[in-house]
Amino acid sequence: MLFSRSGVFDSLQRKQFYNMKLIYTHENRFLVYNIQNIVENAHIATTLKNEYASSAAGDLVPHETWLELWVVEDDDYRLAMTAIDTAFKQGSPIEWVCQQCSERNTASFDVCWQCQTERPD
Repeated sequence: MLFSRSGVFDSLQRKQFYNMKLIYTHENRFLVYNIQNIVENAHIATTLKNEYASSAAGDLVPHETWLELWVVEDDDYRLAMTAIDTAFKQGSPIEWVCQQCSERNTASFDVCWQCQTERPD
């Protein structure tokens, strides 16, 4: 039997508990939040577990305090993993070449770092 803080889980809570799947965990919370943003931008409901477990880091095995990202419906698991894979396969933005001095610049530069010519549109 499953219990919550208020007592026994009702049938809806039990259904949600069993339908969730872990999709990502990491010791770095910012990486987990980044993955959560990617998945939620694909319109997939997620939930976080162990948000406050870091305060118990001395009493628990360290990896048991890591933040965990779960999809609420296990049917969304494949969609979530596809969204994550797609986001990481896009790679870095394309470089551009300055028309004035022919220097290669990364996509983050709007102005050539060598001659300060603006990037063409």
